[in-house]
Amino acid sequence: MPVRQEINEGLVPVKIYTGEIEPQARQQLVNISRLPIVHHHVAAMPDVHLGIGATVGSVIPTKKAIIPAAVGVDIGCGMMATRLSLTGNEVEEAPLRKVFNQISRDVPVGFSQHDDGRAAATPFTKDLTRILQRHPGIGKRVGRKSHWAQQLGTLGGGNHFIEVCLDEENRVWAMLHSGSRGIGNAIGSYFIELARGDAEKAQLQLPDRDLAYFPEGAQHFDDYVEAVGWAQDYARANREEMMDLVLDAMRRHLPSFEVTGGAVNCHHNYVEREKHYGERVWLTRKGAIRAGAGELGIIPGSMGTRSYIVRGKGSAESFHSCAHGAGRAMSRGAAQKKFSLQDLEQQTEGVVCRKDKGVIDEIPGAYKSIDEVMANQSDLVEVVHTLKQVLCVKG
Repeated sequence: MPVRQEINEGLVPVKIYTGEIEPQARQQLVNISRLPIVHHHVAAMPDVHLGIGATVGSVIPTKKAIIPAAVGVDIGCGMMATRLSLTGNEVEEAPLRKVFNQISRDVPVGFSQHDDGRAAATPFTKDLTRILQRHPGIGKRVGRKSHWAQQLGTLGGGNHFIEVCLDEENRVWAMLHSGSRGIGNAIGSYFIELARGDAEKAQLQLPDRDLAYFPEGAQHFDDYVEAVGWAQDYARANREEMMDLVLDAMRRHLPSFEVTGGAVNCHHNYVEREKHYGERVWLTRKGAIRAGAGELGIIPGSMGTRSYIVRGKGSAESFHSCAHGAGRAMSRGAAQKKFSLQDLEQQTEGVVCRKDKGVIDEIPGAYKSIDEVMANQSDLVEVVHTLKQVLCVKG
């Protein structure tokens, strides 16, 4: 499906891969398109919805500058999935409940963390020490009770999750969604505030103060690039560490198995140096994944629906990008008011998961239709595997 609509109210066009977009999200996209640093156009994916500063589901190419709030505070948030030798016939409900409880014990969720630092954190120590020496304000934001090394291999909260799924051939997959945890949040929020301060000092006229940016050569630009790169690498390692814990938990209660497919591990909140439309730009994907020609990615649906392993088609117009999931159709507060525990039971039937008031805001009905999202990006990706959840641990 080609671009559904185009907005021309800024310095560059906004190309949107859906016919429906909430007014506030539309205005955010227009605001971004009015920045002089944006190159060629802004792309909005089919799951686009209102974000903080920049729109979730937006792909923003910037020339010689980066917008920290567009990258956000969950730096490097993304997905990881791997296929196993098990089949659906070997994962009945009773052992799945044991797996659910084991994962809940072994993988800290919410604000919890491991009791001690993880060995996998060692390679990150030297670079982070240098970053914190230059910017001690980051460390102050993390808080005394949390430590980045102990948070490696932890899920976090919100819409982060761990799932066991079955594909179209009844093969078992392990899949999870998380990012750079407390340290990523501290890095993101610290540099967002610095960018706002720099913009105010320079009396920069912005359509939204959250769109403050660091130009190349500015005082904090190189430090931000180093710190955001560190957080993105940490987020990837966090998913790898967590996947090891999940597979160990599954091995304790399920028949013996092997990992049979190479793991897909992709960010959907990050910034990278890429070349598009003849220019080397800083490309920010806020709620979008890279979908270069032949590249594998993960597009999760909401709890109780379907998720997809996809192969990118390398669309130039989307900046080699696609949607990162179903995208919220309503706020958490609105979902809690609209849906009941009975609705939650019905919409998550057949899935071993929490079914209490604490997760009503994550009910499938609070999200856009994943089928519609996939239909709107058929020219961006092709489906390789379709996954259906049978177990879900929520953050």
